[in-house]
Amino acid sequence: MSKKKPRRPAAATPAAATPASPCPCGRDAAYRDCCGACHEGRAAAPTAERLMRSRYSAFAVGDAGYLLRTWHPSTRPGTLECVAGQRWTGLEILATTGGTAFHTEGTVAFRAHYTLQGRTGSQDENSRFVRENGQWLYVDEAPPA
Repeated sequence: MSKKKPRRPAAATPAAATPASPCPCGRDAAYRDCCGACHEGRAAAPTAERLMRSRYSAFAVGDAGYLLRTWHPSTRPGTLECVAGQRWTGLEILATTGGTAFHTEGTVAFRAHYTLQGRTGSQDENSRFVRENGQWLYVDEAPPA
């Protein structure tokens, strides 16, 4: 009997993000100057943590294309299904290992908060990232230690 892996949440119902809004990732910057620049291809995430933040923001604004582009081809799904009515409401970075400009691998432990059908919840994950050809990519959830 194979263990069924829980479905990864996909792009949420888009939040009202404008270029001048605070970035959903929680950094002290406008969306256009922070994760919006990554989403639009004007900038690349310089670290694994920044990629994690930009991917969270992509979930928050419903940018499934960015999520797929920043997912390693070896683990990338063919499509992402939106969870109707889900809103991503906050991101906490809990820990990082590696993932700087001096590394080719890194992990980012995070807690992402959301609301769905009037209830609040959170998703905890320790994500693995690799840097290939100068670009950070999400691989998968790191196995428990």
